[in-house]
Amino acid sequence: MTPLREKQLFLLDMDGTIYLDGTLFSGTPPFLEYVRKSGGRYLFLTNNSSRSADAYVKKLSAMGVPTERGDFLTSTDALIADLKKRPPYRLCYAFGTESFRSQLRQTGIPVTDRLSDEIDCLLVGFDTELTFQKLEDACILLNRGVAFIATNPDWVCPTWYGSVPDCGSVCEMLFRATGRRPRVIGKPQPAMAELALEAAGFPPEAAVLVGDRLYTDIACGVNAGIDTVFVLSGEGTRADLEGSAVQPTWVLEDIGALLRAIE
Repeated sequence: MTPLREKQLFLLDMDGTIYLDGTLFSGTPPFLEYVRKSGGRYLFLTNNSSRSADAYVKKLSAMGVPTERGDFLTSTDALIADLKKRPPYRLCYAFGTESFRSQLRQTGIPVTDRLSDEIDCLLVGFDTELTFQKLEDACILLNRGVAFIATNPDWVCPTWYGSVPDCGSVCEMLFRATGRRPRVIGKPQPAMAELALEAAGFPPEAAVLVGDRLYTDIACGVNAGIDTVFVLSGEGTRADLEGSAVQPTWVLEDIGALLRAIE
């Protein structure tokens, strides 16, 4: 375990870690400034596939945090990288937002949101534009036996008023209806962390993954061989640690406490 003060690459979850819904945590700007001034690097890793990295650039810019496209890795990015490594599907039904479909389409992956006999894969993301028609289409396709891939297993997405069902909850509905479970790409799988290490050019021992969920964020770091910080500013609580097979390297209240621990 490398001491926190010696870490050079910080892999940061977003919602619940650096902000909540549209409110930036007060400790976020000084933490990011410290990393920049100390010669380190940070990358934002999010399981949220409902919007593109460009949308996150705009979101953080509106919060007063200047970023660029290369500062982000989403579960959609990890999905695209995974699909590019495998034999191509004829046509994928993209169960998600228009942004999700557009990102896939721009990289040459054949996608549709209409039923067709050509479809041989169902791709499910966090869908803030969910309709019953999509659920019905997905059940028809799964009963046909098409491949089933999900961007992330998160049960909920946090908001200022509580939580809303995320991709994992929708996939659970589909499982109850069809008996089919997806292959999951995003956190807790190590792919996103491994892509981040490759993009930033750091070894695992130089990195630390910071997040507010044991079952996705912290598990991703553990699976990738990276130290982790579990922050209590989002979904996760200290009670979650009791009896959990996934344990973080450090537990801190929030990103401000992380900066104090490093200093």
